[in-house]
Amino acid sequence: LKQRLRHCPLRADTQRIAPTSSPAAMYTRFVEPGRLALITYGPCEGKMCTIIDIVSQKRVVVDGPMSVTGVNRHMMPVRRLSLTDFRVKIGRGAREKTFKAALEKDETMKKWAATAWAKKLAAKKARANMTDFERFKVMVARKKRAKEVKTVLKKATKK
Repeated sequence: LKQRLRHCPLRADTQRIAPTSSPAAMYTRFVEPGRLALITYGPCEGKMCTIIDIVSQKRVVVDGPMSVTGVNRHMMPVRRLSLTDFRVKIGRGAREKTFKAALEKDETMKKWAATAWAKKLAAKKARANMTDFERFKVMVARKKRAKEVKTVLKKATKK
């Protein structure tokens, strides 16, 4: 027995060291009822929805609700969703009235709108909806800013 222990990589007299991993490194965005998600493909692409029920390993029932995000309650594959960090406290298969009340109570949509991800999507949408003249005004403003930065830098380097 002693001979076996001597050749064993974990001997009886050594302590087993737990792997060093912080709790923050764990995955936290689970597919669960109440999880806020962004639709990445299909007719509702770019809209926010919330998972209401889990149908199978690959499909879920989502709802907007229509009055808030413009998404009706329907079934869709999980691979077409990008899960967010936000979760509304609702039960599985919650009614629309209950779901709306929970959304308003937690102010989840306001919290989402304050994130960098939501701001980036809003900016992208605003750029896509610009007219030709608005794009021209942005170009002129960028040139003006670049010129001002260049003059300030020239003054700073001369001193």
